[in-house]
Amino acid sequence: MNTEQNVDCQRQRYLDQPASSLILGRRFKSRLLSWSESEQRPLPRLAESLKQNRARRNSSSHTVSKELFPLQIDQKVRLNLLEPWHALELFNLVDSNRTHLREWLPFVDDYRSIASATQFIRRNREENNRTAGLVTGIWAGELLAGVVTFDYIDWSNRGALIGFWLGKSFQGRGIMTRTCSALIDLAFNELGLNRVEISCALENKRCRRVPERLGFGQEGISRQREWLYDHFVDTVSYGMLASDWKNRTV
Repeated sequence: MNTEQNVDCQRQRYLDQPASSLILGRRFKSRLLSWSESEQRPLPRLAESLKQNRARRNSSSHTVSKELFPLQIDQKVRLNLLEPWHALELFNLVDSNRTHLREWLPFVDDYRSIASATQFIRRNREENNRTAGLVTGIWAGELLAGVVTFDYIDWSNRGALIGFWLGKSFQGRGIMTRTCSALIDLAFNELGLNRVEISCALENKRCRRVPERLGFGQEGISRQREWLYDHFVDTVSYGMLASDWKNRTV
């Protein structure tokens, strides 16, 4: 069959369709054109479905989709990927919380300038590229409040480790508990992971309250696990499985 005969055959099959099908098709096309011209934005449910489908396709290729961000946690709190233009905000937050953060975090002295904050963001983007880990900022309203990460993502074993810190003035509002809950939802529901871990210094009671509030199980204590400036600290690890998260009563 030559090209002209093939086209004529397809045209005839189209014309042989019931009139109702043709009318429905035209109406559907008309609605889409009208919506795209007048609204210039996707329908909420459709947008969410497409967003989730694209995210799942990315997770199957071992990448955390950029399309998941910004991730709105509630009316006041959202997560977004840290970009180089956030370096000034990040440096100012660390610089104004040095004493507070230095008690439990070993990296604070590395932040000595905006350039060092920029380097941190770029290094994580280049090394992880949303495949081996993820670094996101926590915004409370218009202010950068802290950072939450997947310190690593182990795609082979479908596991991840969450790390986090928060500026002192943002504590006591439940921000970190809600943030970690959202990141755990993302890990299990969008990335298809099976296990999430959180590790805290044994004496860091504020940090430990986050996994404990979320129903994580304590799985062990590692003695002198981390070097903190001039001394070792013990750490405690917590774990959550996808099946337990789904059935939790917290």
